Amino acid sequence: MVRPPFGAAWPAGLSGYAAAVRLDPFLPVAELAARLVDAESVSGGEEPLADAIESALAPLPHLSVERDGNAIVARTDFGRRERVALAGHIDTVPVAGNLPSHFDGVQLYGCGSCDMKSGVAVQLSLAARLTTAVRDVTYVFYDCEEVEAERNGLLRLSRNRPELLESDFAVLLEPTGTFVEGGCQGTLRADVVARGKRAHSARSWLGSNAIHAAGGILDVLRAYSERKPEVEGLSYHEGLNAVGISGGVAGNVIPDECVVNVNYRFAPDRSPEQAIEHVREVFTGYEVRITDAAGGARPGLSRPSAASFVAAMGGAARAKLGWTDVARFAALGIPAVNYGPGDPQLAHTTDEHVPLAQIWDCEARMRTWLTAEGD
Repeated sequence: MVRPPFGAAWPAGLSGYAAAVRLDPFLPVAELAARLVDAESVSGGEEPLADAIESALAPLPHLSVERDGNAIVARTDFGRRERVALAGHIDTVPVAGNLPSHFDGVQLYGCGSCDMKSGVAVQLSLAARLTTAVRDVTYVFYDCEEVEAERNGLLRLSRNRPELLESDFAVLLEPTGTFVEGGCQGTLRADVVARGKRAHSARSWLGSNAIHAAGGILDVLRAYSERKPEVEGLSYHEGLNAVGISGGVAGNVIPDECVVNVNYRFAPDRSPEQAIEHVREVFTGYEVRITDAAGGARPGLSRPSAASFVAAMGGAARAKLGWTDVARFAALGIPAVNYGPGDPQLAHTTDEHVPLAQIWDCEARMRTWLTAEGD
């Protein structure tokens, strides 16, 4: 693939926030990504960027633009037999001295460059430039993905305006290194409680130490055999792990309670209810308090639109070993995949960056898929 020209005009880092949010969606896609990065939008503070996205897309005659809070939805109406949704969150984790953006000739650096403003730049570029396509497209830009689930803008849209999300297939442009990742795993958090009897530590034999008893919980975890199921042709790898432990009353007291926090990442062939039942079975004999559970998403790659997308993106897919908002589309009965520029292991780091080649490649491949005749 021939790379587009990209040279001296590149901004080394925009000097002001106000300038950053004057978005021109017709800029070269990597420069557009830099402008999005420079538009600081930590979760809860997305309104100026949401305003800018709405202002950039609303005048375009081939799009109808709707807004729900700080989520923007732009839709085409070409009358095609298929509709696809391209979705991305516009918020980031807190800035860590990594704004404004900068460019070293190969990589774009800055807060949110990988997770996931490069993917959002691809969405914006396609939304502005594709005045016709072989599929109708719904472009979804939403807020508050990086914080607690109840604030999530895509969840809010699914409750308030589910008709805006209706589609045959969805692509979440989360960073995947431009490799298609099908579905996602579910996640469950639980407190497993070891009980004891409180006593003065000078007379410890009169009590029963709950922290010592928690060793049995850890023994269960050490002996646990993780499932590696295949779901619709993709290989998932589950995990059940202690992620925290708390106990103790005072320096002279035998504790009567110790709590081990566990996280279960489960394949999408299990529902949250089945995952809860499994965790309770694993810790038979202990009190188990479920604190959070979110279902995964099956890949759905046998659907015609999904199969054509995988073929257009290189012909291979792997399982998403983590939870993403594709699960929200799955809850609406819409098969979805993750696909976007950037290495997810760099997300949220102070050195967050994304290769320019991946931004260009993602935009070019998706443009071809959306416009190729006979697809």
